[in-house]
Amino acid sequence: MRRIIWLLLALVLLLTWLQYKFWFGAGSSTDVVALESQVIVQKRENAGLQERNDALAAEVEDLKSGEAAVEERARSELGMIKPGEKFYRVVEGTPPAPVSDQAGEASTDADADTAATPTGQAP
Repeated sequence: MRRIIWLLLALVLLLTWLQYKFWFGAGSSTDVVALESQVIVQKRENAGLQERNDALAAEVEDLKSGEAAVEERARSELGMIKPGEKFYRVVEGTPPAPVSDQAGEASTDADADTAATPTGQAP
């Protein structure tokens, strides 16, 4: 009978020690939860980087395979045009700055002179 009591006591102590290791030791359940949240964050970051890599790979392949992509980049980034094409720059209008009376009179006379010539140049 005494042997059974010692065996039960040893088993209870072993179970207590294992439970302590499970809840508070290295690799405990709290560590597992923290690692799982880190894995989720890392997977999200990896997905964003993979999308970026795919877009860059597609752009590289497009640049290697066709002239259309090279032409489009030259037009948009370098402002290049083909021979014979006309380049039109659209500038949004801004309201004119208010001028003082003295400067306004002088510019009004100059504007009347330039408006009278058909080429827009002063005579």
